[in-house]
Amino acid sequence: MKFRFLGGADTVGRMGMTIVGDKKTMLVEYGMAPTKPPEYPITAPRIDHLFLTHCHLDHCGMVPAVVGRDGCEVFTTPISAEISEIMLYDSLKIAAAEGYNEPYTSGDIEKTMDLVVPFNFKDTIELGKLDVTLHSAGHIPGATMFEFKCDESTLYTGDLHTDNQKLVLGARPVKCKNLIIEGTYGGRNHPSREKTIEEFLSKVDEVIDRGGKVIIPCFAVGRTQEIMLVLKNLDYDMWVDGMGRSVTNLFLNYPEYLRDARSLRAAKKTFREVKNASMRKHAGRGQIIVTTGGMLDGGPVLEYLRALKDDPKNAIILVGYQAEDTNGRLLMETKSIVIDGEMVKVECEVLKYDFSAHAGHDEIVQFAKKCNPENIVLMHSETRELFLDDLKDYNVILPELGKEFELDV
Repeated sequence: MKFRFLGGADTVGRMGMTIVGDKKTMLVEYGMAPTKPPEYPITAPRIDHLFLTHCHLDHCGMVPAVVGRDGCEVFTTPISAEISEIMLYDSLKIAAAEGYNEPYTSGDIEKTMDLVVPFNFKDTIELGKLDVTLHSAGHIPGATMFEFKCDESTLYTGDLHTDNQKLVLGARPVKCKNLIIEGTYGGRNHPSREKTIEEFLSKVDEVIDRGGKVIIPCFAVGRTQEIMLVLKNLDYDMWVDGMGRSVTNLFLNYPEYLRDARSLRAAKKTFREVKNASMRKHAGRGQIIVTTGGMLDGGPVLEYLRALKDDPKNAIILVGYQAEDTNGRLLMETKSIVIDGEMVKVECEVLKYDFSAHAGHDEIVQFAKKCNPENIVLMHSETRELFLDDLKDYNVILPELGKEFELDV
């Protein structure tokens, strides 16, 4: 079969890969980079079937542009489909607010949801000579690896984490001939999760002991819930605000995709939910505020920062990736932030802890070796070359954007 990356070959995000064979053209993921303005993958050819690994915008954000045009079926987990719908409508709202061209319509989103064919982990989709089996990717609830099998097996990981998180269990290797694997953290490893949690909780205690408040900006999908689980046993006045609230409720509707649904329910009960503007004022007087947005470019977090940034007793604790040209990156580098179009200094403490939901370099290498493939295709990475020495015993392919390559499947 012939493979071609429309996005995300040598970059992180705006994923998209076509598979052509058996008189069909299939698309695995089709996302956008939520930059300012957004960046999109290469325009997709006519598609017969679309496979969506998970609901983050850099993987799902352009799916309605294809499905609205071609009317193709979308294969994914039901939890990924439901949360993608929220994310897609939100991206349209942001485009309208920022004055960007809308790449699809609300009608395209509706059509996409109508054409979702939901499958669960271990289910197999039969498409002519090709069987496609779903496996957990360990990234967020519902995130899927797709195993394509004809004569040989080809595994596409999507975003991958192999260590257990509090929210989901890590991915397990799948024997295959061809492995198409992400390499986001090429050349970088994560610190021990246990040590990170210990240091994070110690800092939270320290800030509250000195009379300060802790603001924790979080991505709505996955990171909000992971941090709630980390904090759930603390006896503080804790609040959760933003889209993460509704995503938590959706996660609890699909307990089969969670490591421990009972634990997430308990975490939800320990946090007070901000449901309107007046409650936000009460939350601002609390001790811990977990809120969107994760990169500080929008969402309720800016209201809390406006009120709390000038007190050095307070702390902003970042727990997610901060892309270039975002408020979060600006805050890390300059202790300044843009609010209402104005650059302002931040006097409170600023820290970052690594709660990544991606596998680090060594974890990717170990996972790849346990899959025991002949061919390894490295994608979703700006540092792919750093894997070459550790994977020298395999035929490693570094695909180029828009250029076709073949694999026996």
